[in-house]
Amino acid sequence: MATPETPNTVKAKYTAAVIGRSGHGDYGHGLDTVWKAFDSIHVAGIADPDDPGRAEAQERSGAKRAYRDYREMLANEKPDLVSIGPRHLDGKAEIVAAVADSGAHIYLEKPFAKNLAEADKMIEAIERNKVKVQIAHQMRMSPYALKVAEMIRAGKIGDVQEVRLRGKEDQRAGGEDLMVLGSHLCDLARMLLGDPKWVFSHVTRDGEEMKASHVREATEPIGPIAGNQIAAMFAFDNGVHAYFGSRASDRSGSSRFGTTIYGSKGVINLPNSTYPKGQPQFLRAHRWMPDEKHDWQPIEATPAVQLPAEDRQLSNALMVHDLLEAIEQDREPVSSARDGLWSTEMIVSVYESQKRGARVDLPLKDRRHPLETV
Repeated sequence: MATPETPNTVKAKYTAAVIGRSGHGDYGHGLDTVWKAFDSIHVAGIADPDDPGRAEAQERSGAKRAYRDYREMLANEKPDLVSIGPRHLDGKAEIVAAVADSGAHIYLEKPFAKNLAEADKMIEAIERNKVKVQIAHQMRMSPYALKVAEMIRAGKIGDVQEVRLRGKEDQRAGGEDLMVLGSHLCDLARMLLGDPKWVFSHVTRDGEEMKASHVREATEPIGPIAGNQIAAMFAFDNGVHAYFGSRASDRSGSSRFGTTIYGSKGVINLPNSTYPKGQPQFLRAHRWMPDEKHDWQPIEATPAVQLPAEDRQLSNALMVHDLLEAIEQDREPVSSARDGLWSTEMIVSVYESQKRGARVDLPLKDRRHPLETV
């Protein structure tokens, strides 16, 4: 937890609402309860078409009223803030557009969109209504990730040589891992390196090159996916490359899920986890290997603001705090709708590169999903 010297700086009071779909993407990772961390926020309503799920979510969130239809809730409650919890992508663009049209600011579960055409429509609605959107890429406000970014800027590992992004590689390894968990990693890569210039990728299933018969739906409605092994190289400024990898194997688990930054003077390993889990490690050795003089050292960090939340709720609360500051300061949140668009851009470009068998410049000109035209 933060120290008393770093208080919550949010000034205004807000009315919030929650949109979820029990059994169909649910409420993401705690997007229904995040508002509890703020005394300045009153949860007026919750919407969920599932009757039992709605009742449970209302109790969890403390919402005053519950609705089957989110449109009715938006019209009646006129909230300042809405959390959109479902992680499934079917119908998500319509929900985002409706909330934006109501004038409410949004805390949005990732992934952002299933294809670029849908993402572009969401951006249009968001920017036309001049609302702020924060994507639930919680690493953006993780004290550990912020400390790592500060160390890189300060030259603690020298000039960045390359970055490695590793998926969770559980039963979703490959295409589904890229879409669901790769969203976090792509966003973090841009946080550290800026916008990518191009991508070159290799997508296979059991060693066989991607083809039309490999395209399938994921275990959840997130759009088409392919491959159980993905390797992709993204090029950034100054000749720096970030490599994404996810491969099915006989081992499951998330021990490699995260980001490793290699510099001319050392290495930082940053696990992708909710603070205070996933403490990063720093190796001050240009050979990138420990020896008798150099070993891995833990990186310490604390939240920049004091909030009454812990673990996953704290990760969400830090993101919402930044959203509230963005509203009050009229700036973009740390993981805005445009950042969500960029994560989608990076994800689908992997398939476009594999289709062409060539390097592909970013952003993509063709806004259709590449797997829809294999």
